[in-house]
Amino acid sequence: MEKVKVTLPDGSVKEYDAGTTVEDVAYSIGSGLGRDAVAGVVDGKKVDANYPIEEDVELSIITIDSDEALEILRHTASHIMAQAVKRLYDNVQVAIGPAIDDGFYYDFNLDKTINDESLAEIEAEMQKIIEEDIEIERKVLPRAEAVALMEERNEKYKLELIDELEDQMISLYFQGDYVDLCRGPHLPSTGYVKAFKLMNVAGAYWRGDENNEMLQRIYGTAFASEKDLEKYINRMEEAKKRDHRKLGKELDLFSIQDEGKGFPFFHPKGMALRNELVDFWKEEHRKAGYEEIKTPIILDESLWHQSGHWDHYKDNMYFTEIDGDTHAVKPMNCPGGILVYKDSMHSYRELPIRMAELGLVHRHEMSGALHGLMRVRSFTQDDAHIYCLPDQIEDELSGVIKLVDRLYSAFGFNYKVELSTKPENAMGSDEQWDRAIKALKNSIERNDLDYEINEGDGAFYGPKIDFHLEDSIGRTWQCGTIQLDFQMPERFDLSYIGQDGEEHRPAMIHRAIYGSIERFIGILIEHFAGAFPTWIAPVQVEIIPVSDDQIDYALQVKEALSKEKIRVEVDSRSEQVGYKIRDAQVKQIPYMLIVGGREEENGTVSVRDRREGDLGTSKLSEFKAKILAEIKAKAISQENIQK
Repeated sequence: MEKVKVTLPDGSVKEYDAGTTVEDVAYSIGSGLGRDAVAGVVDGKKVDANYPIEEDVELSIITIDSDEALEILRHTASHIMAQAVKRLYDNVQVAIGPAIDDGFYYDFNLDKTINDESLAEIEAEMQKIIEEDIEIERKVLPRAEAVALMEERNEKYKLELIDELEDQMISLYFQGDYVDLCRGPHLPSTGYVKAFKLMNVAGAYWRGDENNEMLQRIYGTAFASEKDLEKYINRMEEAKKRDHRKLGKELDLFSIQDEGKGFPFFHPKGMALRNELVDFWKEEHRKAGYEEIKTPIILDESLWHQSGHWDHYKDNMYFTEIDGDTHAVKPMNCPGGILVYKDSMHSYRELPIRMAELGLVHRHEMSGALHGLMRVRSFTQDDAHIYCLPDQIEDELSGVIKLVDRLYSAFGFNYKVELSTKPENAMGSDEQWDRAIKALKNSIERNDLDYEINEGDGAFYGPKIDFHLEDSIGRTWQCGTIQLDFQMPERFDLSYIGQDGEEHRPAMIHRAIYGSIERFIGILIEHFAGAFPTWIAPVQVEIIPVSDDQIDYALQVKEALSKEKIRVEVDSRSEQVGYKIRDAQVKQIPYMLIVGGREEENGTVSVRDRREGDLGTSKLSEFKAKILAEIKAKAISQENIQK
């Protein structure tokens, strides 16, 4: 029998009969590994455990408790859920059901409206399917057979998906009485799923197109162990308490109105927070040698053709007609910034030129995708574009990385770094992309940062570094990005006069740190659970007079603090002091100053901290010095980021 060589991750090479499966190889290494093996990676591609090895390959084994198995586990759980729904209800058509971050979902077209009671019923049926330990088998059928099978089962969505495939052989997974169109891989059987939970149901248009029918999307999650599932559920409960939409309303920061779906309204307290973020951003950029610009929101259509955004973003853009010509509401700031650079000739002596812009952009999002401040239709990007000489690229990239670290550190964020490489729809030559990727790698390593490679996820005009913030309950958020671009300077014919007196092409770096100010505020609300550090708190001090007799003194204290630009309010309501204190704590105001007859007589204040409680009596000048020092230091106490 023909032999094949299998190279394992440790470099060792083993020889097997052709047709040996991934699972067979795992058992040949050890019985424990064989029992835990659920899939494999053959020459970089994930495959099922029963995948036959027919030629020499590189192989790594995926075990049920590994991070790599989690996506496969969740994908299988989505198929189990679909099987359960089809068992329970009549006239069910299944659409798509992928694994996603933190779980999975499946879209269904069915007559019954799914509610919490239905989810419990589906969970119970899923548990039965798991206990049946049904074998999951992949079959590759000729296109005509796959179509006939889906027609027989009245799966119109699957037929539409098959129709879009160019493959003549179609990959299907058979799971007892359930069959699904899928590339896989999947677990060997349903019994491998040990810990799962259905979370909620939502509406979703077929293919995300609001012109198509609305389907019911059931979300769930699955983990390798009950312990991991319980930890996740607890985290989700904590996330509900921290939901920025709920806290944004309670703290009177922002609102989303029916008259402007996807367009946030910031209230005075929200603007106080926003302005602090903007002022901090501007000061740090000034120190880092940036100049600020502002470009129009609406620009001629021709600009977006020239930049390439028309081909990649037109479905997400808004348009208007001016003087008979089509104009676009900008989805990005870079073309406008390029026009500022291009407005005059530049010498090599001027470079690098760093132009920063807090630019309002608009992108069309489906109504079902809108989510508070996290997913909106208008937002402010904290963009900057750096034009530099080729030999300045790595120094400039390193400077941006250091600036990112300064800004994130001010909020107590840890972060992870990801390098995204050339996508399928990329503009430019492989040589340009290789040069850009190398520069980004060198700058990351120069700053001693650990990073992961995200193959094929770069922008269409260049590779990028993404920064993923970790919040106080362990969730990650992609915010900052740095993109190295050789394409836009070509498309817009950007130049500078070199030492030789000739025109040369500058390199261009796109970068954002907050990403979107609106979204960053949403993240901060949830990260701090509304208990903002004093320096960005919308109200930093609440003055509480013991009785109406002390209102005048309270106003004097307010005036003294306000002169120092401390944000302060007086609670002059006719309520008990205890009630006012509790209300200020609910509103997460860092400090409360209680002023009664004794305080007025002595020119003092009784200081309370929102977490530590009574801090004792203090001279007003002493308290003022303390809070100003705290604000200047941008101090973040442990209670701000308590997990």
